[in-house]
Amino acid sequence: MSKVLDQPRYKCALAAMQTIQSIPGAVPILHSGPGCASKLNDNSGSSGHFAANAYPCTLVGEKEVVFGGIKKLRSTVENALKAIDADFYVVISGCTTEIIGDDIQEVAEDFYTNEKPVVWAKTPGFKGNNYLGHDWILKSIFEQYLTKLEPQPKIKGLVNIFAGTPQQDPFWLGNLRELERLVQSIGLIPNTIFGAGRSVENIKKIRQAEYTILVSPWQGSESAEYLSKTFDIPLLKYPVLPIGACESGKFLRAVGAFCNADKALVEKVIKQNEEEFYYYLERFADTFLETNILGKHFTVVSEAQYALAITKFLVNDMGSFPLTQFITDDTPAKYREEIKAEFQKLNYGIQAEVEWNTDGKDIHEKIKNFDFAGIPLIIGSSWERELAKEIKGRYVNVSYPVISRLIINSSIAGYSGALRLLEDIYSSN
Repeated sequence: MSKVLDQPRYKCALAAMQTIQSIPGAVPILHSGPGCASKLNDNSGSSGHFAANAYPCTLVGEKEVVFGGIKKLRSTVENALKAIDADFYVVISGCTTEIIGDDIQEVAEDFYTNEKPVVWAKTPGFKGNNYLGHDWILKSIFEQYLTKLEPQPKIKGLVNIFAGTPQQDPFWLGNLRELERLVQSIGLIPNTIFGAGRSVENIKKIRQAEYTILVSPWQGSESAEYLSKTFDIPLLKYPVLPIGACESGKFLRAVGAFCNADKALVEKVIKQNEEEFYYYLERFADTFLETNILGKHFTVVSEAQYALAITKFLVNDMGSFPLTQFITDDTPAKYREEIKAEFQKLNYGIQAEVEWNTDGKDIHEKIKNFDFAGIPLIIGSSWERELAKEIKGRYVNVSYPVISRLIINSSIAGYSGALRLLEDIYSSN
């Protein structure tokens, strides 16, 4: 019997249209019903080439369900190419059009040109959520577009960087820019495809990179592995988003060793960043040590990326103790053991229990029975706000859905991002 989930933390695969919208010059073309399209726009900062709710859609109805929607899709793509001055078009499909068997591949390939690339990706919600959809879209772009480009010489020191799912992760762009800064600081050249200042030209440069770095416990793994195998680009899958001095130092050393960066430079950069980071911690040492705002124990209710990264930061840098950490992104089974093992790699021999759970009500009932040994600290989504009030605790909103705060370009990655996270924790109420 199907189970109704309370307080969902993700959307269907079609919502990965936000991945397309996050590439400047790229436009999604939805082959779906009007209800799907409208519900995916949740004002999460999705602007893209147009406004968040301005994109081509076939608006499939009863007629198309009975007779097929290929003719309407063909017309929609044709008119989109005429009316929208974009650099890249991606046709994506919803549940209805996948069920009736419309062949979006045939249509997309008929319109593909070097000047106006049109690629396709099947993203029906019954096959997965938008974390998976993000990966499918990236793989489609790599497979259908990069393979058609003429090989170009490698650019020495160029490194592709992929991290959190655009717009589903509220800190996606700020974190990506901070990762760029860290990689650049050790003498490498970062190449990313999302956000302001990037374009299809950055997609073209992907094949010219010497290395690819995926900073993620699992999201984006399929597309990154495809890049590595197809274009012989060495891949470093780094499972922990670095937050704070401990993990940022590990990240820089791992990247430096993998990409053959100057070891002396890497150590110099780490030393400089740690000196500044600890300067700020020492300035507020009394606040950290003599107040009970950051309790002895904490829990994180979030996607795997933040559940793991924040746990490592609060334990390794701040000396807190983790209670059960809840992962809400429905991580595919094949990745779970590796992620679980990372929660055992904490300083001082500390280990954290982890539970995969997509039911918010069930998670909240379990948290109510936790012994926080002081003021509770819950880090999660807006769904945890009322829970924190009920148990007289503090909470910080770091993951989707984000309702109680505005995030424009903030980051919680790296050294500076960790300080921002501490500001949020100690300013919470």
